[in-house]
Amino acid sequence: MAGAPDLPAEFAESLSQLMPDSRARRLGLAVSGGSDSMAMMALAARWGGAELWVATVDHGLRPESATEAQTVAKAAARLGLPHATLHWQDWSGRGNLQDAARQARRRLLAQWAASEGLDAVLLGHTRDDQAETVLLRLARGSGVDGLAAMPARFGAHGLLWLRPLLDMARADLRDWLLAQGLHWADDPSNENTDFDRVKARQLRALLAPLGLSDTRLAETAARMAEARHVLELAADTAQAQLRQDQHGDILFDAKGLDALPADTRYRLFARALCEIASSPYRPRMKALRAALGAHRATLHGCLITRAGDVLRITREAQAVARLRAPFGQIWDKRWQITAPPDTLPAQDLHIAALGENGLALCPDQAGWLLPRPSLLASPAVWDGARLVAAPLAGLAPDWHASLCQTDTGAGSAAYSH
Repeated sequence: MAGAPDLPAEFAESLSQLMPDSRARRLGLAVSGGSDSMAMMALAARWGGAELWVATVDHGLRPESATEAQTVAKAAARLGLPHATLHWQDWSGRGNLQDAARQARRRLLAQWAASEGLDAVLLGHTRDDQAETVLLRLARGSGVDGLAAMPARFGAHGLLWLRPLLDMARADLRDWLLAQGLHWADDPSNENTDFDRVKARQLRALLAPLGLSDTRLAETAARMAEARHVLELAADTAQAQLRQDQHGDILFDAKGLDALPADTRYRLFARALCEIASSPYRPRMKALRAALGAHRATLHGCLITRAGDVLRITREAQAVARLRAPFGQIWDKRWQITAPPDTLPAQDLHIAALGENGLALCPDQAGWLLPRPSLLASPAVWDGARLVAAPLAGLAPDWHASLCQTDTGAGSAAYSH
């Protein structure tokens, strides 16, 4: 096709920029069967710069989904690539279906990537998706972070994710697929105007004559991403000066925090909430403002208190009151407790919050490493209803409670609304 873009060359250049150190040599491809991801698979196979694995998530929400996964498997086999179908089976039927499906898809792909020892997973989002995301974020009143839209490279679930098609147009990818004699499946939900993204997709055609083309919207996202980087650096500097960590709690110099520019102040606050709650998404700005201006507030599963010149953020006891984990596993996505050397813990031990009943069994406040509200949500070891150890409350201090490195995307990702 005359004047058609050289997509294989663009794909190779995109990956060279996303992986400048060239250390990713085992890559996963998330392929749904739609045109974007099918093009990504074919381009990646032609590129040949790494060992490739392919996975399709079958959400089980449409009768055609199993057939589409089989079609991807056959296409992958023709390219000499191994394929796995990952099944989502825990949809509760409540809440936002598209968001639940997206989170499940990302979780299943991360588990698959870990099992295969992959360095990164490639996603097939295009310039079209980027433009739709900018429009959706505009409709929500997003700031700089939200309008930066989708990054081409990011970390989540302990894994590196890459979007090598983000500068490519869907129409060009489809033209290239047809020229290769390759086909794809169209998801009928992409025409369902009950979904906001579909509405944004249809709106793009009306906005293009006004100059709001996909290219222009993607350029806006790129500029916002550059601005976000500057804001993140400012937040990093302020955080180093104003933040202290105390056994899982996060403390700020309240006067210093209040004196910061608004964006930096809310950015630091959002980071801390997301870190303690192990959440990749921050609360809405209205809720952030209200909580930060109060002397005591609960938000995002956290308790926020001001006392003198200190603003303390800790886990909210109610948020973890029913949370249980077998001993030896991570509790609340961030705590791990280890037994003393040469101790063989009973097999039925579990980790749960210390709570009021547990704290009553730790009367020696000289051993308390945190204030009472923080200790209520702290991890403890239980044998049924018997308290075995509460390291942060001074009970059996030879047991050790340590924080695991969390993966919440609590920087820019946590501030993206």
